[in-house]
Amino acid sequence: MGNNILKGKKGIIFGALDEKSIAWKVAEKAYDEGAQFVLTNVATAERFGKVKELAQKTNSEFIAADATKPEELEELFKKSMDILGGKIDFVLHSIGMSMNIRKGLQYHELNYNYYMKTLDVSAISFHKVMQTAFKLDAMNKGGSIVALTYIAAQRTFYGYNDMADAKALLESIARSFGYIFGKEKKVRVNTVSQSPVRTTAGQGIKQFGSLFDYAEKMSPLGNADGEDAANLVVMLFSDYTKRITMQNIYNDGGFSSMGVSEDFID
Repeated sequence: MGNNILKGKKGIIFGALDEKSIAWKVAEKAYDEGAQFVLTNVATAERFGKVKELAQKTNSEFIAADATKPEELEELFKKSMDILGGKIDFVLHSIGMSMNIRKGLQYHELNYNYYMKTLDVSAISFHKVMQTAFKLDAMNKGGSIVALTYIAAQRTFYGYNDMADAKALLESIARSFGYIFGKEKKVRVNTVSQSPVRTTAGQGIKQFGSLFDYAEKMSPLGNADGEDAANLVVMLFSDYTKRITMQNIYNDGGFSSMGVSEDFID
């Protein structure tokens, strides 16, 4: 049982697929903390994932929507407000996909059609989600919007490929839209830069295991796992962080402040 820090709050969670998903763990934690929400993902997630199982577990509904299509997002927000009985208090964007990574193409040999798809799915969709919510006036005053990102937005990590560009764009969108949403609607927008997590999507990255082990050795507190991510995201949804906005918050065990650790010196 939680402490009901989200009691009475209503939200939309994008991106839950299976138990490994950070969005899945956020949904579980938000439910434990008293929130009501709608789960959403592309229609294939319903067939190939376990999102219906999560919906049953959290007493929520699943609405299929493609976050790259504004018309589907508009329908999603309208249906969600009908289901939840009012405006939205929180949104999680946990969406990312790179066909270049799936096809094993390195950064110097990108397929540009795949590249544009990476940016659209993994970053521009965040703008589309917020633009839809803004246009519909769907967010309550004091609401919170959070997207997941990674430190490759600022530093080079071989194998992370065009997803690094997508995360850099995502973080810029959070700052730019965060100003407008804050000034006009008093809604917070933040990103969480998370340690490597062994999700279904993350393990598609070349040499993910080596990247995970490197971060673990470099971080004084070790890697933050999915449960840690969920705890932080839920806190950002809550009223405890109502003056935090336009921030990129590192949840990485100290990795982002390190140069070299004792483990590597030894």
